[in-house]
Amino acid sequence: MRIASFTRKGVAGFGPVVDNGVVDAAKRIGGTLRSVLAAGRLAEVQALGGLPADYALDEVTLEIPVPEPSKIICIGRNYRGHLAEAGLKLPEKPSVFIRTLESFVPHGGAMVRPSASSDYDYEGELCLVIGRTARHVRREDALGHIAGYTCMNEACLRDFQFNHSLTVGKNFHHSGSIGPWMVTADAIPDPTQLMLHTRLNGVEVQHTQTDDLIFDIPEIIRYLSVLLPLNPGDIIATGTPEGVGFTRTPPLWLKPGDAVEVEISGIGVLRNHVIAEV
Repeated sequence: MRIASFTRKGVAGFGPVVDNGVVDAAKRIGGTLRSVLAAGRLAEVQALGGLPADYALDEVTLEIPVPEPSKIICIGRNYRGHLAEAGLKLPEKPSVFIRTLESFVPHGGAMVRPSASSDYDYEGELCLVIGRTARHVRREDALGHIAGYTCMNEACLRDFQFNHSLTVGKNFHHSGSIGPWMVTADAIPDPTQLMLHTRLNGVEVQHTQTDDLIFDIPEIIRYLSVLLPLNPGDIIATGTPEGVGFTRTPPLWLKPGDAVEVEISGIGVLRNHVIAEV
């Protein structure tokens, strides 16, 4: 099931996506998607999927699937194909970094190329959303802590990433995107069997199956849950595959006016346009 967070006429809501519209779970059971996950009430939201839509999708503005996650954690250098194109060795441990919520926009939002740099690169990624608290989780139990999956364009500024720090290059204001919604985990029993496509102005630039991950999703959850508690609503990005812009000759950078899409089978299409910082 697809579950979206949205605003309509300035009022926040969330609920199942049905028949090109949304059922407003907020007005029926209250709260937000994050609070519902924390209370273990996701099944109540899913039960509303049999109702007719309250609003058409074109009547609402989609927001980041979990609009206020306690944290957004990203895993870098996690596809074999990407490491090969960049000439990097396989890592022994996951490469972990944090992104701020303010560095992202939702589906349909404008991604901002900052005035400080033009080395603006796309990165299509599969994300998971934590459904129940995970701490010191065993690999075999890890998938049971996932509420669902979504798409991310974990775009970044490569010159700042390489010449300043990973955190700086990855956290420019409104430089990435997440969405369009969360697809519940029961609809994706095997997240290694998904196809990820990134398109720039209609031309495919990334195309990979998610079984190319170096550290798979159970291992990511196991590893992170040793470091800190993973809370309901937390978003975890699993890495980007080959085809990124900085490895091309000449480099392929995002620029104002571009349209970029990340599509993952079984989830949907995250679509954004690029604007210049003003």
